[in-house]
Amino acid sequence: MAAHKNTAEEAGGAKAVGSDDYALSRVPRDKRLGFWTMLLQWLAQSGSISQFTLGATIGVGMSFGDAFLAFTLGAVILEVVIFAIGLAGMREGLATPLLTRWVGFGRNGSALVSLVISVSLVGWFGVQNTIFGDSVSALVGGPSWLWCMAAGFAITVLVIFGFRYMAVFAKIVTPLFFAMVTWSVTDALSDHSLSELINSPAPGETIPLAVAATAIAGGFMTGAIVSPEMTRYNRKGSHVFLQSASSMILSEYIVGMTGVLLGHMVGSGQVSQIVLSTSGVFGVLVVLMSTAKINDWNLYGSSLGVVNFFQVVFGKRVHRGAVTIVLGIAGTVLSAVGIMSHFTDFLSVLGVAIPPVGGIIVAEYWVVRRMRAPLDATREAQTLPATSPTWVPMSLVIWALAFCVGKFYDGGIPALNSLLTAFVLYCVLGLAGWIRTYGTTTLDDDDAAADRTPAASGTAPVGAP
Repeated sequence: MAAHKNTAEEAGGAKAVGSDDYALSRVPRDKRLGFWTMLLQWLAQSGSISQFTLGATIGVGMSFGDAFLAFTLGAVILEVVIFAIGLAGMREGLATPLLTRWVGFGRNGSALVSLVISVSLVGWFGVQNTIFGDSVSALVGGPSWLWCMAAGFAITVLVIFGFRYMAVFAKIVTPLFFAMVTWSVTDALSDHSLSELINSPAPGETIPLAVAATAIAGGFMTGAIVSPEMTRYNRKGSHVFLQSASSMILSEYIVGMTGVLLGHMVGSGQVSQIVLSTSGVFGVLVVLMSTAKINDWNLYGSSLGVVNFFQVVFGKRVHRGAVTIVLGIAGTVLSAVGIMSHFTDFLSVLGVAIPPVGGIIVAEYWVVRRMRAPLDATREAQTLPATSPTWVPMSLVIWALAFCVGKFYDGGIPALNSLLTAFVLYCVLGLAGWIRTYGTTTLDDDDAAADRTPAASGTAPVGAP
């Protein structure tokens, strides 16, 4: 079917490298992936040395029972957000940047959303690449910049070829990573009494529950907001819940709580050496691959956002594979020269700016439902609506207010505060009729037209009550 064509030939028929991965269209139902393939993608996001380090850091300042409560709170918050947003992505087959055109923000607003998400994700891609290069350099020697270049190049090549290759990579890496970690951690804990570690007091300065929950939930909130990038490939809503919940259980309760035990054992959050030192060269290789498996989603999500941004702002469709090359090279080079580490404060600010987008998506899609009618009308045909609202000014006001709450209010979890503020404000104002769209944009550029069938041309205008 022509509307579902997803070849390397885009924009004027030029041949591009890699897969465009339905960057500006719905993922067709016959291209969705099975339960086990998607489950491994989700579980791959749990396989991270940094999650052990987070658990150990929390364990230094909390008892095992208090840490369990903190991880439970963080996991529940994340799962609710992931399921509410991810289910919308699965139903529509759309990634977050494109979804926001018809869910809360309009065409021009979606460009701003895309820009914020893209900058944040490619920034974290560079930061995590820097951390990886420094860690491997300390373990096996060699200049950090060389390891940064090697990792960044490998991840970029993987992401160029898209979701299906990333899924194959997850099938290889995920079992290897957890097998290696299980061996290393079991060896490290074998000389200690498990019951004593569980019942031992926190070896360091006490960490309040709210602070711990902030670190747990806030650290992955951006990932939760962009979960449609993954769930658009799911076949069923039940799969979204079961897979994301499994990832939360593995990440928070198994990996995180094991990190707590390691923190109690060594009295420090610096436990990565424990996991790596007993594994030799094989362990380093597995950690390299697991880092790539997590960081590839930063680059992948950023590329989708840039594609949407370019179509909205410049009226041109750029190939996602080509965008990935540019972003990957930029993030890799900046990480290799050590610049990215200076931008963590700025990226943290963006981390508070992104959750309100999720709050608005959930409020509009599941509660207010004033803009999603065209999505409902075209879902069965698996096409995009023929038009979208141009502006939704009140959404931008809500976004700004929610950001201020998350940034400047000291209580609670900043990312959650901003998300809930946006959700409540949008629900109240939307149900009161204050959320209005201004202007209607026809998706009339050549590339967007290629993603539609004639059945979509009769779609009712977006924003109709």
